[in-house]
Amino acid sequence: MSIPTTRLGRTGLTVSRLCLGTMTFGFQTDEETSRAILDKAAGAGVNFLDTADVYPLGGGLEAAGRTEEIVGRWLKGKRDRFILATKCVGRVGPNAWDQGASRKHILDAIDASLRRLGTDYVDLYQLHSDDRDTPIDETLEALDVVVRSGKARYIGVSNYLAYRLARALGRADVRGLARFVSVQPRYALLFREIERELLPLAQEEGLGVIPYNPLAGGFLTGKHRRGEPTAGTRFTLGAAASIYQQRYWNERAFATVEKLAGIVAEAGQSLTTVAVAWVLANPAVTSAIIGASRPDQLDATLAAAELALDPQLKARLDEATAEFRHGDSPR
Repeated sequence: MSIPTTRLGRTGLTVSRLCLGTMTFGFQTDEETSRAILDKAAGAGVNFLDTADVYPLGGGLEAAGRTEEIVGRWLKGKRDRFILATKCVGRVGPNAWDQGASRKHILDAIDASLRRLGTDYVDLYQLHSDDRDTPIDETLEALDVVVRSGKARYIGVSNYLAYRLARALGRADVRGLARFVSVQPRYALLFREIERELLPLAQEEGLGVIPYNPLAGGFLTGKHRRGEPTAGTRFTLGAAASIYQQRYWNERAFATVEKLAGIVAEAGQSLTTVAVAWVLANPAVTSAIIGASRPDQLDATLAAAELALDPQLKARLDEATAEFRHGDSPR
């Protein structure tokens, strides 16, 4: 298998069309298994790795940073072969300033991430969410320092509303500061709201789009059944359980997955593979973030990079999930 590559937005940076997300490493997945997952993804041609200082997901404050440490140990001796992305803003310590997008926290957070990752730079440094308590100019000035110091090659955002991202891009341009080159939003057949404003903005501004949750936290694998959430999945995983249950554990999602499974079965395809391929088929998308808690779970998602969706199949999937765009039609 050979994963195709593409440029990240308007930058000259080349990344694989699939990006390995690591948020299971260190809590849901032990280090030995995490390394096996990294080995398998790398062997298939994935050169893009995404992590965050608050990971592992569900591990709580005492575990924050553990995932970066695991990734850093695995990268030792081969750092130059991978594009490495991490994120800050989430709470990583007991102090009031151990979170957010203030100048103090950003400059502290990048140094802490670099120590854990065992490297002197990351390729992409992202704001994990929007800190509305900090003036955007202060945040942009701090990120400009990070880029100019060589600690990050590029900067991006995650979980931003379109209007907030547009404002940040405008302020960076006016001030002559380092500009965001990418956005990392949630995007899947069961969550299509970003098609209305964020994706058009990204295309107009030349931003790379790196969607996470293309399988809706595993819901689009079709393995879940109504009733109590499946043990050992993100729907029962520590602090993350309530987030994922609120997002996807509802009758509308179950009914839609059943409909999608029938459509995909008629085409002789895997729902898991098709769900990721559907995300990649959007022309705004640069690279889809895939994850796993076992190496074998990557088989179906890695296959998505080589699957060109039949236009008729894609149209049926679009129609079956149109309601998840939320109010796209004028009243």
